[in-house]
Amino acid sequence: MKYALGPVLYYWPKTETEAFYYAAKDSQADIIYMGETVCTKRREMKVANWIELAKEIAKSGKQVVLSTLALLEAPSELNDLRQLVNNGDFLVEANDLATINIAQEHKLPFVAGPAINCYNALTLKLLQKQGMVRWCMPVELSRDWLTNVLNQFENLNIKRNFEVEVFSYGYLPLAYSARCFTARSEDKPKDKCETCCINYPVGREVFSQEQQKVFVLNGIQTQSGYCYNLGNNLKEMKGLVDIVRISPLGLETLDIVKQFKANEDGLNPLQIEHKRDCNGYWNGIAGLELTQ
Repeated sequence: MKYALGPVLYYWPKTETEAFYYAAKDSQADIIYMGETVCTKRREMKVANWIELAKEIAKSGKQVVLSTLALLEAPSELNDLRQLVNNGDFLVEANDLATINIAQEHKLPFVAGPAINCYNALTLKLLQKQGMVRWCMPVELSRDWLTNVLNQFENLNIKRNFEVEVFSYGYLPLAYSARCFTARSEDKPKDKCETCCINYPVGREVFSQEQQKVFVLNGIQTQSGYCYNLGNNLKEMKGLVDIVRISPLGLETLDIVKQFKANEDGLNPLQIEHKRDCNGYWNGIAGLELTQ
């Protein structure tokens, strides 16, 4: 299996973003995703900055993929999207159908990201025809669901020409909204948010009345309250999953890649804890649950 660093889902200062990716050059990750996927108002890194940084990181020999927004709301965002898709060097990750349409227009390959709602073989067949070369399945799907979808390809005599990627570590991106939850939590309107999400480098925690951490708010994105961790499920992924995605939470995430690789055969189990980690979705149960 290969290991990928997903795009940074949070709003970090430009210097910290660049520092993370330059450190990632020397990590054990095989694939590095980069780009803004949550909110277009996060302008510390502009399109030109992402492309320039991607060229630098690609010199390490790792595959670089440019990720795109999951929720487009303005014509200007389409202009930025076209620049990313037509970058001339790098594969793009589509998190909205607009990206897929533009890539198809230009006959360019793309990765279908986890924000693309895709749940069966016929949809995957259509995306493959449009140019999809890799599918990162939606985060709420299970191992059994993935097995069944891939079996559908065989039953329908459809040739599969794409890689399978699974989001395997980090706070799960569960939903997107036109409203900004982080701004609202500070009593700011979205149009005058002052990009306050930059003050929460791994999102803003939300607790239930019973003090259970149920969600993490990240701008317009709602994430899981517990950290998804499939580090002890890697052995059962072999033969089913091509790429394991690890979502960055900081420089310490680079050590997580190393730990995952060391436990690929189940010989070096990771320490995971209830009320901090979860792996429920992969096992077909409630998302916040954890099975050892």
